[in-house]
Amino acid sequence: MKQPKLGKLELQIMEAFWERGTLAIREVQEGFPQKKKRPAYTTVQTMVNRLEAKGALRRSRKIGNAHIYEAIISRSTAQRRLIDEFLSLFGGRMQPLIAQLVETGNLTLADLHAAEKLLHELAKKGKQT
Repeated sequence: MKQPKLGKLELQIMEAFWERGTLAIREVQEGFPQKKKRPAYTTVQTMVNRLEAKGALRRSRKIGNAHIYEAIISRSTAQRRLIDEFLSLFGGRMQPLIAQLVETGNLTLADLHAAEKLLHELAKKGKQT
C-alpha cells in the first residue's frame, strides 16, 4: 500500500488518533489547544474526509449523527514517509544531514551509538549490507 503524503494539519489530526484511538470529528477539533488558533469544526471535518480518501483514516462506526474514525496508518509509517521525502532533498545521502545535526548539537554521541547498535542488529538479521 502506498504511504499517503500528509500535510501539517493532517499530521496534527493524525496525532490525535494515534494518541487517543477512535474519535469523532468534534473530539478531534476540541483537542486542539485554545491558546493557539483552533481550526473550525468544518476545517477539521474537511481534513478528516481528505485523510479518509487518502487511506489514512476510516469510519469505524456511527453514533447518532457522529461518525467515529480510526487511524489506518501508524505513526511510524507516516514518519517513514516524511523522512524519505526529507532525505530526497539531500539526494538520498545521509552524510550532509548527519553533519548538520552534529554541528548544531542535535545529534549526540549516544544517538550515534544507538544507531550503530541498530545497524549491527540489522546486519545480523541480513537486512543491511
